[in-house]
Amino acid sequence: MSESQSSAARAPSSGFNFFHYASPQTFFPLAGKLLWPSWIAAIALTLAGLYIGFFVAPTDATQGDSYRIIFIHVPAAWMSMVVYLAMAFWCAVGLVFNTRLSFMMSTALAPTGAMWAFVALWTGALWGKPTWGTYWVWDARLTSELILFFLYCGYMALQAAIDDPRRADRAGALIAIVGAVNVPIIYFSVKWWNTLHQGASVSLTAAPTMATTMLTGMLVMALAAWAYTIGAALVRVRAIMIERERNTDWVRQLASNGDSKT
Repeated sequence: MSESQSSAARAPSSGFNFFHYASPQTFFPLAGKLLWPSWIAAIALTLAGLYIGFFVAPTDATQGDSYRIIFIHVPAAWMSMVVYLAMAFWCAVGLVFNTRLSFMMSTALAPTGAMWAFVALWTGALWGKPTWGTYWVWDARLTSELILFFLYCGYMALQAAIDDPRRADRAGALIAIVGAVNVPIIYFSVKWWNTLHQGASVSLTAAPTMATTMLTGMLVMALAAWAYTIGAALVRVRAIMIERERNTDWVRQLASNGDSKT
């Protein structure tokens, strides 16, 4: 390939090319640009969602004000499942296409997913005491959500135990992909078994069973959780890129230019 052809191949295209950002070198600056919008959206949506949930939404006729924990509990439970599926997806992409960035994304998502699973279990226990009379029962949904938390912990522990990042990525990917079977079990557990846990709060095939204000507050909090998850994953994946690519020219150039924080 001539020099002119090589230069043309390196020249950025005028339109958005998804595959252009498939390498750590090109994704790093894009992740930096997306950080602040994600944090701002997370803060604004959290404030709006909490205001709607705690000051606008009416008191529930049967559970009183204790139901208001759903504005944290339900979005956290949703995100714990969504993040795990995203983690498994990136692991599968990494195994199939042998892409470094895919495994970095799955590694970056795991701590946030574990946090959401823990928040879902914790707030669920706080909600269970006044409504069920106990903090915990070996209910199908609670148990499968606890298994999800353990899967996150197992994935992170296995990766930390293997020194070679490539081997750690592949070993962790097996846990992530196999463990994805647990996500539909969590979702359908209240339908498959006669469980103490109430049914799904929101269904795509049925009309909402709660007041519009309650549903609005919960959905706004869900969007806030999405924004936070994106921001946290971007911060973490940028750090992983710097750590794993520290011996490459583009990281050395960033360090020499003092641009690693941009």
